[in-house]
Amino acid sequence: MPSTLPSLVRFANFEVDLRAGELRREGSKVRLQEQPFLLLAVLLEYAGEVVTREELRKRLWSADTFVDFDHRLAVAVSKLRDALRDSAENPKFVETVGRRGYRFLGQLEFTDSLSADSGARMSDTPLSSYQPTEQAELPKLAHPQPRRSRVNRLIFLSTVGFAILLAVIVVTKLVHIRSGKEESLTPRSLAILPLQNRGEDSTSDFLGLSLADVLITKLAYVSSLNVRPSAAIEKYRGTAIDLQKVAADLKVDTLLTGSFIRDGNNLRITYQLVDAKTEKILGQGVIDLKYDNLLAVQDKVTGQLISELQLNLPPGEAEHLKPEASVSPLAYEYFLQGLDLYGQHKFPLAINMFEKTTEIDPNYAPGWAYLGASYNSDAAFELGGREQYRRAQAAYERALAIRPNLLDAQIFLANLLIDTGKVEQAVPLLRDALKTNGNYAAAHWELGYAYRFAGMLDESVAECERARQLAPFVKGNGAVLNSYLYLGEYQKFLESLPADDSSFSLFYRGFGEFHETQFDQAASDFDRAYQLDPNLYTGIGKALSDAIHQHAKEGLQLLSGLERTVKQRGVGDPEATYKIAQAYAVLADKSSALRALRMSVEGGFFSYPYIDKDPLLNDLHGESEFAQILDIAHQRNAAFKNSFFR
Repeated sequence: MPSTLPSLVRFANFEVDLRAGELRREGSKVRLQEQPFLLLAVLLEYAGEVVTREELRKRLWSADTFVDFDHRLAVAVSKLRDALRDSAENPKFVETVGRRGYRFLGQLEFTDSLSADSGARMSDTPLSSYQPTEQAELPKLAHPQPRRSRVNRLIFLSTVGFAILLAVIVVTKLVHIRSGKEESLTPRSLAILPLQNRGEDSTSDFLGLSLADVLITKLAYVSSLNVRPSAAIEKYRGTAIDLQKVAADLKVDTLLTGSFIRDGNNLRITYQLVDAKTEKILGQGVIDLKYDNLLAVQDKVTGQLISELQLNLPPGEAEHLKPEASVSPLAYEYFLQGLDLYGQHKFPLAINMFEKTTEIDPNYAPGWAYLGASYNSDAAFELGGREQYRRAQAAYERALAIRPNLLDAQIFLANLLIDTGKVEQAVPLLRDALKTNGNYAAAHWELGYAYRFAGMLDESVAECERARQLAPFVKGNGAVLNSYLYLGEYQKFLESLPADDSSFSLFYRGFGEFHETQFDQAASDFDRAYQLDPNLYTGIGKALSDAIHQHAKEGLQLLSGLERTVKQRGVGDPEATYKIAQAYAVLADKSSALRALRMSVEGGFFSYPYIDKDPLLNDLHGESEFAQILDIAHQRNAAFKNSFFR
């Protein structure tokens, strides 16, 4: 019988934290996507035994997985071997067993208190359900994890005690840096780096990014600061920091670095505010808190600092830095766990944590906002579909009912409305967010996204470029400036793309190259993207690659599967459906192209100027149905202009 696993397992120089969803090598975190990690967990559960391909399919994928199971399993195994520095030819850990399946070869060491005969088999407890145990005394929780996306669009938090305290200190220092009779009107750019865990308790590692994230969110209300989003600073988690290099990479003039030590119920935070150019310390301090009593100390400490440091903020901004209503300490701990998972794109696990947050404290608005964001990301990227969209919208609306001006919830809800065909409802939310903070880069970017769907392409470019001016990393690798592509400015589009080789960036790079008629390079990038991560967008790219290679049958078969999945699961994103229509047209299937095009336009992508001149749809122009669909887009585009640009 396979042995029962504790939450912490070691083999060779690796450590696997099953509750946290982390793989570490010699104490350093190894980046590993969710599916390969879950594969590792199953193999560890049956260490030394063959796990059949059928068992892996049942445990890790749904029966109606829209991409080929064999390919997806092969990709997961390959990524797992890369993370373990293993090979198929000379396996140390993951062995391929004929046509049967895979076997884990390593010698396991168990280091926590869960015994092998405790009877708690992982097959009886889903991997997505590992949660902290509710006890009278706040437990020490393991560090979970969770893209892109659209995810990377939306990383921010609400606040408690020390976060407000730090926010006040940071703002104060930045204001007083300019002390004198005249202050510079040029806002400082600030990066808040993940806090380093200086204690011996690695189960508190999750605090490093989530505490920085709380502060980033709090400072979103301060218009005199350009604060880099969480997506831009996540890569610095647990790494040695070269201040000048980090500042140059993030294009900031000010850095906040810090560390923490947790000892039972005591938490000490040490921070430094540093001028990036001179490395001069502009401010520093130590904050001691009771871990489960943060809100009991925040009012007194924050009030003293506001009084002593004489913050000079506009009344509206000062209001947002005030202490908030109480939140259960246990609910807040789940919330921080969920944030860490969400930031690493482990959306099902994040949903678990945020659901716990809102169950324990249903009046904590940020918990509802991030629960909605996790549902939304699960709907879009894990193909959770219409039911998850419904849950996401309900969670956002609950958050805004509690706190009507919660920027996070406004941006999240607007994004969902755009993706589900309700652009006209999203624009007022985003414009209202910009009334709260006219320099809020995420709101400018999302407004540009809305304008793109509605066909206001020049206005879309202006908003997105404003966002990039305010915060060059506003969207990380989670979105691209498609409006340049739709305007026919292909070189600008390519130059606007992230420089990384993620599947998302590779797909869009190939898409731009395809428009530039650089077909060989486009096919190469499309194929690499699909090999890295076979999903909705990369599947479209693979179909275009099939068109380039004159493999029309394979491309049409792939598109048909993608379209069927979109319909069955109610996946949003009519812009992606439009790209399915383009690929059908390139592959000369006019009837399917028109069907997908109608679904896209009626679903909320009514970018009339683009649709009218799209070179990939040229062969459809003689079709009467194309004229009908174009007229639908034209009418809605005209109504949008009349409503928002008179």
